[in-house]
Amino acid sequence: MAAESSKILVIGGTGYIGKFVVEASAKAGHPTFLLVRESTLSNPDKASILDKFKALGVNLVSGDLYDHESLVKAIKQVDVVISTVGHAQLGDQDKIISAIKEAGNVKRFFPSEFGNDVDRTSAVDPAKTAFATKSNIRRTVEAQGIPYTYVSSNFFAGYFLPNLSQPGATSPPRDKVVILGDGNSKSVWNKEEDIATYTIKAVDDPRTLNKILYVRPPANTLSFNELVSIWEKKIGKTLEKVYVPEEQVLKQIQESAPPLNVVLSITHSVYVKGDQTNFEIEESFGVEASQLYPDVKYTTVDEYLTQFV
Repeated sequence: MAAESSKILVIGGTGYIGKFVVEASAKAGHPTFLLVRESTLSNPDKASILDKFKALGVNLVSGDLYDHESLVKAIKQVDVVISTVGHAQLGDQDKIISAIKEAGNVKRFFPSEFGNDVDRTSAVDPAKTAFATKSNIRRTVEAQGIPYTYVSSNFFAGYFLPNLSQPGATSPPRDKVVILGDGNSKSVWNKEEDIATYTIKAVDDPRTLNKILYVRPPANTLSFNELVSIWEKKIGKTLEKVYVPEEQVLKQIQESAPPLNVVLSITHSVYVKGDQTNFEIEESFGVEASQLYPDVKYTTVDEYLTQFV
């Protein structure tokens, strides 16, 4: 770790994963800047999160993804830019790239990723198109010669574990569970706070420069069948298991409306095709977070599920 912690600008920091990243950055002692639109500053729904950030010493910088000058001005104040923009703005990150290029001072850019490795995927649409958007941003970053780290954090525990990935359910099942494919492909579920902690650890680490940082800790890398069995042990009950063959999953994707078709196409790529774990992490392109930072005590899937018993 450098003696001086890098100054970090987060774009999209009031969003789902963004708020965890902002908090992790501030708590790790980085001078932390958050790009905020005027409309966000006056939005009562965002007041409590902005107050929390201010209490942590986060600097709110007025600016907008769609206002080039404000973006360049914000970027000139920092060393590292982390984008956590949401789905709808993924393609517009080219605006961040051109502002970084113009500012000329950025040591590292983290585009908004925080999911599957979009260069190693067998996803079908609509996920395929969303992944392609992220992949295109990667190619643009590389073509512009901007130093980068891509965070492939796999699944957000807070999104997929509270209902064991059962669409529409609000709690984990206690009678029967639907499993896509044969349930044997390994997937990875990580707590959002841990993903943010690993991301911030990577900021000043030369080992993560121009690499993909995979968050694939051993205790969280499990097959769906193993996940179900952990849950069954916790509730002391065996669930009825309904296995959905791949052809049926593909049919469901085609027949479902958004956002269900998006979720199904992502879970098909992960639970059926094994896209999070069906490749080795090679030194030429990637590093694994829990190996790089053994000091981080991450929350295991087993520990995470305890709260729902």
